[in-house]
Amino acid sequence: MSLQKRRHQRVPSAIPFILDDGSDAITRDLSPSGVYFETEGRVTVGSVVHFSLQFDNPSGDLLFVCAARVARIREEEGKLGIGAEIIESRLERKGSTVPRNVAPASAAVPVP
Repeated sequence: MSLQKRRHQRVPSAIPFILDDGSDAITRDLSPSGVYFETEGRVTVGSVVHFSLQFDNPSGDLLFVCAARVARIREEEGKLGIGAEIIESRLERKGSTVPRNVAPASAAVPVP
């Protein structure tokens, strides 16, 4: 997608998470309306994936809970690069249990 068509600027990121099918994934960039991530899981263009991203916050960890429609897929070094449009999201405080599709905050990977 060209930069002119994007509604929001994407921010480089490296946030590990787990897709709703149990596959590990990691963000490469993120915006309020889209995400690019890598995974070894299998997805198809047009499918909807569900996931949560965890953010540390001094007043308590936050979860960005999302549903995203896969717009493009690209093979990259044995992994899939996925571009997806966020079609539904909410921000909530992390409760006492971590949803199945959230990697722990300690698993955060620094952005190169």
